[in-house]
This record gives sequence, C-alpha cells and structure tokens, in this order.
Amino acid sequence: MGRDLSALFDPKSVAVVGASDDPAKYGHAVAAQALRAPDRRPVHLVNRRGGTVLGRTAATSLAAIGEPVDLVVISVPGPGFEAAVDDALACGARALVGITAGFAETGAVGLARQQAIADRVRAAGAVLVGPNCLGIADNTTELYLASDRFAPGGIALLSQSGNLALELQLRCAPHGLGFSRFVSLGNQADVTLVDLIEDAAGHDATRAIAVYAEDFGDGRAFAEAAAAAGKPVVLLTAGRGAASARSAQSHTGALTTSADVVAAACRDAGIELVATPHEMTVVLAALHGGRRAAGPRTAVCTDGGGHGAIAADATETAGLAVPELAPAAQQRLRTLLWEQSAVGNPVDLAGMGERNPHSYGDTVAALLALDEVDSVLLTGYFGGYSAATGGLGGPAAQSGTAGGGSALAAGELETAQQMAVRATSAAKPLVVQSMFPDAPSCRTLVEAGIPVFAATEDAARALAAMTPAPSAPEAAGPPGVRPLPPAAPPLDDPGYHGVRALLSAAHVPFPEAREITGEAQLLAAADAFEGPYVLKALHLLHKSDAGGVALGLPDRSALLAAFREMHARLGAASYSVEAMADLTDGVELIVGVHRDPRFGPVAMVGLGGVLTEALHDVAFALAPVPADRAAQLLTGLRTAALLQGVRGRPPVDLAAAAAVIERVTTVAAAHPEIAEIEVNPLLVRPDGALALDARAVLA
Repeated sequence: MGRDLSALFDPKSVAVVGASDDPAKYGHAVAAQALRAPDRRPVHLVNRRGGTVLGRTAATSLAAIGEPVDLVVISVPGPGFEAAVDDALACGARALVGITAGFAETGAVGLARQQAIADRVRAAGAVLVGPNCLGIADNTTELYLASDRFAPGGIALLSQSGNLALELQLRCAPHGLGFSRFVSLGNQADVTLVDLIEDAAGHDATRAIAVYAEDFGDGRAFAEAAAAAGKPVVLLTAGRGAASARSAQSHTGALTTSADVVAAACRDAGIELVATPHEMTVVLAALHGGRRAAGPRTAVCTDGGGHGAIAADATETAGLAVPELAPAAQQRLRTLLWEQSAVGNPVDLAGMGERNPHSYGDTVAALLALDEVDSVLLTGYFGGYSAATGGLGGPAAQSGTAGGGSALAAGELETAQQMAVRATSAAKPLVVQSMFPDAPSCRTLVEAGIPVFAATEDAARALAAMTPAPSAPEAAGPPGVRPLPPAAPPLDDPGYHGVRALLSAAHVPFPEAREITGEAQLLAAADAFEGPYVLKALHLLHKSDAGGVALGLPDRSALLAAFREMHARLGAASYSVEAMADLTDGVELIVGVHRDPRFGPVAMVGLGGVLTEALHDVAFALAPVPADRAAQLLTGLRTAALLQGVRGRPPVDLAAAAAVIERVTTVAAAHPEIAEIEVNPLLVRPDGALALDARAVLA
C-alpha cells in the first residue's frame, strides 16, 4: 500500500510562503499560478512584510492566516526554511512543497539539515516534496503550484529537471498529448520517485507515467513500482555510461556498467527506456492510446516505392518484421488497387492515391483486418492534399491546380475521418509517417489518437514501443522483478573452495576437487578420484593468462610435474586439483552477479571462458533470475546459435544451464555481503551443465 498523497494533489487549502510581487523571485511565479483557480480552494499568500501581493492581501505568517492550511509551498531564503517548515506543521499542514535550495546538493552539512527536516515532517504525519524542487501541478484538481502551465492530458510527468519538463511539454503538444500531473522531484528527502509512481498508478486520469531521473534512490524499488503500475512507464535518464565499479575484481564487475544495470532493470520491469526528450515524446505518443500489437509482423503501406523501402528498413532496424503477405492477402489487395500496385509488403499504391485518396483508407483497413498482420505503418505522402488547402505547401498550392487540389483535399480529409474510425475500432495499432504531419488530414488522425510523425524512424520506434519484446512473443508481459530472497548466513570463506561449497549446497554441480598446498596433499588428491586431472593456482583472477591452469594431466606423474613447474614459477599459497571435465560438444558460458549500489544484485550471463571480456557477448537482468528468464537471456545472445548446435554438433542442454543460472543468482541475491560472484566457465554439454570455476568478492 502506497503513501497517502491526497493532501499533496488535492488539498483543502493552499498557502504560498515567500509569495512576492517581484517577478525575479520564484515565489512570484508560484503565487501567480496558484491564483489561477481561486474558487477551487482557499489560496493564501504569505510574505513576512505583509501588504499586498498580486493584488491580494498577504499574511505576515502562516499563523496570521487564522485557520489550518492543508498544503504549504515554501519559497524562502535557505536560513529561514526550517522555521517555515515548523510553522507549516504547527498550522496543521499535511503536505509541504520545498522550493528552497541549499541542502543535500551542497554536501554533507546540507544533507544532515535535509534529513533532520524530513524526520520532523514524517514525525508529524505530513509529506514533503523537495526541497530544491520547482513545484507541482495537478490539472485534474486545478492545483497549479509550479512556475509554468502544463496542458491537460493523461501523462504524469515526474522530473528532476524543470527545463526538460518544459521541453517535453513543447514536444508533446503537436501530438495532442497533455499532462495529468507534474512533479519536480527535487532532492526526494521525503516523497520519493517510488511514492509518486505508486500514487500515479492509482490515479484514474493518468494513462502513462513519464520520468526524467538521475538519482533513483532505491533503484530496485523503482523497478518494482514501475512493474506493478499497470500503466506505461517511460524513463529518460542521464549518466548511464560511467562504470559502476572502477576497480572490479571479476569479469562480471569489469563488464557491468551503469548503463547495463539501468537497461536490465527497465527490461525486467517493462519500462520503456529512451535516450532523448525527442524519443520520449515518440514513445509517449505511441503508448498513450493504450493500443498494443500482438506481435512484430508489420505491414507497410505507401504511395511511393522509396518511402516504402525506407520504412521497411526502419521497421526491421527497430526489431520488427515486414514479412511478405500470403497469396490470399495479396489477392484481396488486388481487388482494391490497380495493376501496377505492389501488394507483397510493402504495399505500394503506386500513385493510386493521386486518383483516389480513399485508396489509402481502404488499403489500411484491409491490412488491419489480416490475421497475418499485427500492425500497420502508413508512410509517405498522405496529408499532402489537405496540406494545400491548409496553406501548408501541398501539391495543389505549388502547381496552381486549385480546383483539382480542393477535390483531392476533400477526399483525403474524408478518408482520414474514415481511417480514424476504422483504426480506433481495430485491436491493432496504426502509426503514420507523413511528409505533412501538420496537415488537416493528419491532425484528424492525431485527434483520434493515431500517432503521426514526420520522421520514418520515429514511426518505426513508436511501433516497437507498441509491440511486445521478442522474449515475450505471446504478449505475456514483462519478465518482472523477482523479490529478493531472505538474507542467508554470511559467507565466511570467500576463497575458491569456500565459494564452491556455497554454490554446491545450492545444487550447482562441480567436478570433484581438493585444495592442496604441497606434494603430499596433491598425491592424496590424485588417489581420491581418477584422472585426467586439472591443476589450478588459486587466488589469481586471470589464471589462464598467468599460466596458472594446467589441463588434461593424464596421471599422477604428470600432475606432480605440472605442480612443481607451476609452483616454482608462481609460488601460489594453494592450488586446486580437480577431475578433468569432458569438454566434448560443450559450450563455455559465464554467469555472474554484481551488486549495484542502487539496484542491488544484477546478473550477467553470456559466452564464457578465457575470451569473455574480449567477446563481450553478455546479457543482464536483476537477480535472482528464474530459469525461464535465464533461457530467454541465453537465446538472445549474439552467439546463441552455438547453443542450438552448429556444423553437425548437437544442441546443448539449455534447461540445465538455465537451472544453474537460477541457483547461482539466487545464492548471490541472498548474500548482501557478496559484492561480486561468478561461475566462469559454466560448461554446458548436450547432457547437462557443470561449473568449472567460481569466484566471489566480499563487499
């Protein structure tokens, strides 16, 4: 159950402390916005000098108002912030918005002040947004407590940047998108991003949640909240390129970056991760209507071969498919189009739209009705005829054929209206790319909730956002975020054999092995199990590179000779004697877990062995990773064909590999003291999986 934020978004009364007539002060902008809805609730302006602000009498203090205030916005100089908070709590405030800066962002002293304030607010049973924020707004309750207006609509915008929020509003407007809420996150001293997502999930007027965040706080809780929201969550973030661990002591740590972690969390939680405000707008336009494709099969419709070819390439680049239509479908299209039209996919009207604009709508409707099509992308010239009459530079305006242009424009507008009705009644998504996205016919589509874009790649990205990921071909939803298991007793022996014992107890299979320090123990180990043998020098990260691994030693004498040579060269404190595994028809994998400070344990699986870092064919997910998800990660690798059998080799036991991945990642998730753990290589053969090496690093 989330926190009660009702006083934050629909308070009974509001006060702005620090309200000012000086346009250079933020208290002026917030006060002016607050007064936009004076009849919805009492709005009190507070200025310690009294007098009037924006033509209204200002109280000199909250106490001077003479009645309780539900929500208080505080925009005062830093030294006076604590006193203002205390005054607000004393007058019964249940919610506070802290505009004032100068807290955690300034260092340890500011952080301590901020924490003390948050503690007082929570102890009083109130909630605080900020400090160091730019306000909030809720169009559904006529609450305007930010410096700018946000057009009403269905998007809840939660942002750490005020300017980015304004840019998103400008970019969203041409797509007919508006905002149910806006919250500037600030320092998240009390109310967090997780709290706001949970509240937006239950907000009827919110249809999608847009987030710009650099500090996730508890990243795993963020992913869990987004996964449980039941509404699209689109994330724009920055700083994902820096390595999360500068001095990693395992392959897993060395290969895991902040970007990998955020991307893994988003995939698992079903969050749409975007790289720019432009891409965020594209995805929001796609997801806002709620329509989803059942699969990746896209039909491209165009009235020009060039646009069709470019759109097909962009669609496939976005991860979708443009399959050739079946003969029956092509025959159906032949009855609608003329002889020179292409009907294989892309479907090219080949100029028929110039004679009959209704051919666009008829063709799109026919494609949407095909069982073999999951979505439709209309690309190219549609919109050009009505653009002429709208003064947007369409063909009739350029050629001077006003009469013919008017007839074409009327036909295009009519087919746009029909297309809107047909597309909105269909279960499948339609996305449009037009050379004239602002034309009246295209605006008709936008008003009906059909996304229209000027760029082909944007239309393809939009369709990708409306299509389930390949790992969930039956639209089963995102993989999800599994809860962490209960903490297990701490690992007290992080050495090689201690880690083997920990994983063996979780039923991770290993070859027989003995740790030895001298020749007598080595010979005893050789008597304990049959050769051939493996000898490893322990406590080396890259054993093979250092010459610390000897394989296929056939007997005791070969084992003893290898030990003497290796020990003379490396002088390791201890060694491991192991039974040599059968490598026939095997593939070496890696499975590891790196504990991220924000998102907790993050698993990495991929092609393993000595070339792990060179090949970098790995995939990531939040740990623990269930076996079915592990299988998806493996089959999504670039080298997945190796697992399925190539050049006459049999396929390996993918289920056995996935089971080991589940066990290793579950162990890691249950041990918060382990910073990094990995099995490399994990040998997977047609008859099972066997862990050949393991390593752990304590936090």
